[in-house]
Amino acid sequence: MNTPSHSSNTEPGAPSSEELRDQVEHTREELGRTVEALAAKADVKSRVKQSASEAKAKAADKAAHATEETARRAGEVKEQATRKAAAAKEQAAHKASEAKEKAAHTAALAKDQAAHKAVEAKEKAAAAAATVGDKVREKAPPAVQDTAQQAAETTRRNPKLIAGAAALVVAVVALVRRRRNR
Repeated sequence: MNTPSHSSNTEPGAPSSEELRDQVEHTREELGRTVEALAAKADVKSRVKQSASEAKAKAADKAAHATEETARRAGEVKEQATRKAAAAKEQAAHKASEAKEKAAHTAALAKDQAAHKAVEAKEKAAAAAATVGDKVREKAPPAVQDTAQQAAETTRRNPKLIAGAAALVVAVVALVRRRRNR
């Protein structure tokens, strides 16, 4: 049997020894990377730590996003509440103004009616006083007539007294009517 001789590459197309060394080096590097990858996969503890770290970062991102979203929505709700409060305030002010105007109008009407009734009462009181005065003068003795004359002159000198009495009569009449209407 003949043993093949181990001489340098004599066969045509065969790689040179330098090329073979490069291939071996390249194969060793690939094998080293593969071994490192397998070792990393086999290291469960560091994989769990890595996975927990990623989950923690993801949860922190979600929490930050939720906080931002909550703050944004709270701002929107606050703004909406402020607008609604302003609208309610404006509406209340408008209604208060209307009520004030209505009350002023009603008060003015009541004042006018009271003044009119006071004038009527004054006229009626003066007419009644004149009628009573005439009857008293006709039937009263001269001494009583003199006293009546003095009272009439006092009343003429103090017309405010008659106006006050007439206003009192109007107020009493108004109160009586109001109580009846209830």
